[in-house]
Amino acid sequence: MPELPEVEVTRRGLLDHLSGRTVAAIALSGHRLRIPMPCRQLREHILDQRIVTIDRRAKYLLVRMAGGSVLVIHLGMTGKLGLLDGDAPRHRHDHLILTLDNGKEVRFNDSRRFGAVMVWPAEGAENAECTFSAREGLEPLGEEFTAGQLLRLAERKTAPVKSLLMNGRLVAGIGNIYANEILFASRIHPLTPAGRLTVDDWQRVAAESRRILHLAIATGGSTIADFLGATGHPGYFQLHFQVYGRKDLPCLLCGQPIVKTSLAGRATYFCPACQPAP
Repeated sequence: MPELPEVEVTRRGLLDHLSGRTVAAIALSGHRLRIPMPCRQLREHILDQRIVTIDRRAKYLLVRMAGGSVLVIHLGMTGKLGLLDGDAPRHRHDHLILTLDNGKEVRFNDSRRFGAVMVWPAEGAENAECTFSAREGLEPLGEEFTAGQLLRLAERKTAPVKSLLMNGRLVAGIGNIYANEILFASRIHPLTPAGRLTVDDWQRVAAESRRILHLAIATGGSTIADFLGATGHPGYFQLHFQVYGRKDLPCLLCGQPIVKTSLAGRATYFCPACQPAP
C-alpha cells in the first residue's frame, strides 16, 4: 500500500505539470472503487476548472481548483496516478482520466479498486476539509510532531508502540514499512507498550521519523510490488531497508539475525539485539 512517502512523491511529481492547467474532459471506467465514483460532482465541480495546486493530508491528495472545489484522491492499496500523453493506450483499470487543456492526461489506475475519489464542492469545501482533517492524526513531517505530543498521545496506552505509529487517527500516514524502519532506527522494540516510552524515546522516534520519511521521499518511495511515481518510475528506498523484508538476514549493525513476527496481522521485523524486548 502506498504510504506517506509514496503519496508525497506522487504529489510532487504532478504539481508542476498540473498547476495552472484546466480540466478539459473527464472519462470514467464505470467501475466502483472503495466508495462509488462521484460522477455527477466530477462533471459539475471539476470539469472546466483550473487546477491551482495539489496538497497532501495523511495519505490523501487534495487537488485544489480555482473555483474553490477540491478533488480528493486516496490511492488505496494499488492505486497510481500517472501523467501520460493523450494518445497513450488506456488500460482496463484506468478508473478516472482527467484530460488537461494541453492534451496531457492524468490517469488514476487501481487494479484492486481499494482507492477512493471524492469531490468537495466549493460552497462546502472548507467545512468538509475541517471535518476530514480532524479525523486524521499528527502529520509526521509537521511542526506538531514532537516528543511532547507523542508522549501525551501514548499516555497510559498499553498497545504496542508500532500499533500507535500505524494508527491513522493518532499519527497520519506512517504505514507498516516505515513503522518497522523508524523503530529500528530508534532502538525500540515494536511490541513495547506505548505508555512505557519516555520523552527521550519519543524524541528519537520523532527525529528518526522525519529523517527516514524525508530520505524515502528523496529516493522516490518504496517499490515493493507495483508502486510507480507520477512519471512512471519506481522508487528505490527499499535499497535502504535495515529490517523490513530481511528475516533471518544479519542485522547491518550487530550481525544478529533479523526476526519476523506478526502484529495485528502485519509483518513486523526487528533486531533482537538492537531492539531488546520490553
